[in-house]
Amino acid sequence: MVNYIIRRFLILPFILFGVTVLVFSMIMMLGPYQRLSTYINDPAQLKGGDLDELVAKHGLDDPWYEQYGRWIGGVLQGDFGWSESAGQPVTEAIFSRFPATLELALFAVIPVVMGGIWLGVLSAVHHNQKFDHIIRIVSTVGWSFPTFVFGLMVLMVFYGMLGWFPPGRLGADAAAVVRSAEFIQYTGLNVLDGILNLEFSVVVDAFRHLIGPIVTLAIVWWSYILRITRSSMLETLRKDYIRTARAKGVAEKFVINKHARRNALIPVVTVAGPMVLGLLGGVVIVESVFGYRGIGQYAAQAAQQLDYSGILGVAMYFSFLLILINLIVDVSYAVIDPRIRLE
Repeated sequence: MVNYIIRRFLILPFILFGVTVLVFSMIMMLGPYQRLSTYINDPAQLKGGDLDELVAKHGLDDPWYEQYGRWIGGVLQGDFGWSESAGQPVTEAIFSRFPATLELALFAVIPVVMGGIWLGVLSAVHHNQKFDHIIRIVSTVGWSFPTFVFGLMVLMVFYGMLGWFPPGRLGADAAAVVRSAEFIQYTGLNVLDGILNLEFSVVVDAFRHLIGPIVTLAIVWWSYILRITRSSMLETLRKDYIRTARAKGVAEKFVINKHARRNALIPVVTVAGPMVLGLLGGVVIVESVFGYRGIGQYAAQAAQQLDYSGILGVAMYFSFLLILINLIVDVSYAVIDPRIRLE
């Protein structure tokens, strides 16, 4: 398995090169005047300046390979251009919003995956019983429900009517504490930084703002993970080695937890990878509904304002995450099922 991991890391530069070529091809589909906006940090230059002079200055009429060389050189230095929608360089816009998206992903993925697996296993064990029927109905409704509608319902009930879980990342009082000189932002994760600074009012307030998005994500992804786990678990429970274990008198809890559940997790890991990718890449709908200042909300704003550099920067960020998570998923197969040899 170590050799496999090394080989995958050696292939990563070539995959990333292919991604950069694809992204640059998207850039070249735009005209030089449209691409000019990614180099200008003062919109007034586009209105009152000499556009042809600016195009020549930035080499936007040069051959494509010269433009690619300059662009990839900037990318390697972390320069993705200027984001008009964020009013700052794209790299700074992504990094400033990444802690918010990471915090939401960390708190959402654990209950979603663990809860979905747990309910899926229980549903399969109690196949065609009352509990199984209830779980199947709930999961079908949860997966079919539009995310933005459920998010708006959560806001309406838990914030509009009860005032429990407000939108955004922090309330005014907690935000003032975070911005104060005494508060040290170690990670950018409000909950963790609040604990490290012993400011538990910030921790409580950050949790209150996280619960709404987490509940919205959990209902949808619980349903998906649950259905996949249930289907895989039912198939595993019909295997010959499960019948053999039961015939030998092995306790049912060991049959379920040791023999069946672990082998049923392969499909779950496969679908959990894209789910984590979606969370880390920014959940556009959820972040937009709850006014949560993460990468998903930034991507939506960049698309609405035709911020080409912002869109392409998010695309590069998302592509890198995709490659990394696919590697983690492949390695996880061998950890879960020893029969799979990746060497």
